[in-house]
Amino acid sequence: MNSANQTVGSLDVLDQENIEVEQAAPKTWRARSLVLGTFVLLLLGVGVTGYLVSREPELFDPREAAMAAAGENANALPPGAVLTATVVRIANTLLDKNGGFLSNDVMPPFMLLDNMPSWETGVLTELRDTVRAMRNDFARAQSQSAEVPELMRADAQFHFAHDSWMLPASEDEYRRGIQALNDYFARLTDGVSGGGQFYARADNLIFYLATVEKRLGNLSQRLSASTPLAGSISQRTQSDGELLLEGGNLIAPGAVSWLEADNVFYEARGYIWALLHTLRALEQDFGPLLASKQATVPLHEIILKLEFAQQAIWSPVILNNSGFGLLTNHSLILASYISRSNAAIIDLRKLLSEG
Repeated sequence: MNSANQTVGSLDVLDQENIEVEQAAPKTWRARSLVLGTFVLLLLGVGVTGYLVSREPELFDPREAAMAAAGENANALPPGAVLTATVVRIANTLLDKNGGFLSNDVMPPFMLLDNMPSWETGVLTELRDTVRAMRNDFARAQSQSAEVPELMRADAQFHFAHDSWMLPASEDEYRRGIQALNDYFARLTDGVSGGGQFYARADNLIFYLATVEKRLGNLSQRLSASTPLAGSISQRTQSDGELLLEGGNLIAPGAVSWLEADNVFYEARGYIWALLHTLRALEQDFGPLLASKQATVPLHEIILKLEFAQQAIWSPVILNNSGFGLLTNHSLILASYISRSNAAIIDLRKLLSEG
């Protein structure tokens, strides 16, 4: 009798345990589903945010930017007004585009993005070159002339480190540079003498284009080095410091890692984006000089070549296939556009230096 009671008691315990397990199972499944759903939503949010803040800004019209900045003085823009307004617009776009300035962000998910910070590096490089050319060349009558105070301030502010996130933040320093450029623009357009001078001479433009040549040459070389050239030699050797054979691949010294290839690509895109606007502005401010040198058409052709390098990228990733493989090579295509533009700039410099 006792044995029967014990058996019944054991069955009751087992039934109770089974009921508890069955009741706990839905709760466990719901908890796991909640964790998994939260993780998926987080990844989706990071992906959408990354896509939105990584979109490159649209091109703008430099002359329209100058007229909007000049206001009531828009009908009589003096030389240098279009370039100054364009530089201000480039700097504002750098700071106020989708996601703001990302190069100094230290919080996720923005610190995990590298394409847009690389793009910002290219824009900032061109911006610094243009402001320094304005300070040293465009705004000075000769080498013994005094520098314009506003351009001195702007040059110093834009050369502040790009990765400082506080005390002071890079954005704060760059906005002070923008204010200095706005002060210079005001002196250009209101007719006040002594501080708003701008000299649209051939030698000044030649000096600036020489800097552009070096930048484009460097970018073209780095883009070309982003992809190893296919080779069939298995031994390791080095010849005249120009080519290195390793693992059957022929690579150039200083070759860019495949992990860094997209960064170089977007840095070049950023530099070209800013350069396009600067050249369009120079086309306006140096119009009479270019016409007298028959250089208007050559400069316009350079701008058209660079516009091809700003075509939309439809691939979700930057592909750098080696040799004549099945996949495209974005870096070498961009390097081709840059090389052609650079060759045209060299010819333009020669044309401007004649006579």
